[in-house]
Amino acid sequence: MADEFGHLPRSPARLLLATKWSMQGLRAAWLHESSFRLEVYLFVILAPLGWWLGGNGVERALLIGAMLLVLAIELLNSAVEAVIERYGPEHHELAGRAKDMGSAAVFVLMMNVLLVWGAILLPRWVS
Repeated sequence: MADEFGHLPRSPARLLLATKWSMQGLRAAWLHESSFRLEVYLFVILAPLGWWLGGNGVERALLIGAMLLVLAIELLNSAVEAVIERYGPEHHELAGRAKDMGSAAVFVLMMNVLLVWGAILLPRWVS
């Protein structure tokens, strides 16, 4: 039975399709976005370190989750850039602004990673 907006409930088949599309997006990002690959490499190195250095579940979730947010926003930034490139390589002020803002979002979350890691780990090393 459909909901009030006409959407059918998700069936296992729909969930499998959604998973397939998500994997296609991850594959496309891996193949076409060098920034995404670099961030994945950093994640592969730092996630086990965050797991080891985290003193409890909350700290581990913060240390690793902050890096996952960078990957998620990098995917969104890459999607924005792909849509803009779809309409042509000529420079447009709004297109440039959108690309810059997407890049800034990734940068802000990278600063968040530094903040989270520093807030959790520095007090241990300083005292």
